[in-house]
Amino acid sequence: MNHLSNDAVAALLMSNIPRDFVLSADELLSAGAKRAWSASAEMHKGHRPSVLGQLRHFHMNEEFSAGLEAAGANPSPIRGNTVVTGTLGIFSIGRFNIKVGVKNNGGRSKTRREMSLANRAVEPLVQPGLFGDVEQITQATVFFVGTFGNSDVPLSIDIAVPDKNMQGWLFRESLQIFANRYGVVADQPDNAVPKLKVQIKVEESK
Repeated sequence: MNHLSNDAVAALLMSNIPRDFVLSADELLSAGAKRAWSASAEMHKGHRPSVLGQLRHFHMNEEFSAGLEAAGANPSPIRGNTVVTGTLGIFSIGRFNIKVGVKNNGGRSKTRREMSLANRAVEPLVQPGLFGDVEQITQATVFFVGTFGNSDVPLSIDIAVPDKNMQGWLFRESLQIFANRYGVVADQPDNAVPKLKVQIKVEESK
């Protein structure tokens, strides 16, 4: 993916997802991961990896739901293994975790695959002409993806827009790097020169 296509998808994300939510998601998901690590610390080593994975799902779901709620994103109910989702602007938002070195296992979830179908409208931003003409995008999907090694916190948490088949990424960038994009936009100089209306003073008749 080239730089221009990165910027096109990033601009779409920034126009719908507030920077405050990006920053809070980074903090909240890391906090949920730490809670899961602590809660699984006393478990037998034989099944600790499985327990840790499940606890990460539950604790990070709770934190993610809280972040969505605070952002007014109308989170779906927390219930078992179901995917917690919300909506900001045109984007449906979800999350999942992967292990370092794993390309993408998010497609194992039927719900995530169904959510990703909306991104057929985003694909032309990546390579116009290959996927068809760029039309007005009214619905899209983004995921917050935590990548884990053998530590209490994620190696990275990325904001990622999958293709419509959930087989690759149209855009993927760490939250910390992505959050800096908002500053670049905000710091761009305003070259517009306002024209002041000439005030004509009318002398009052005596």
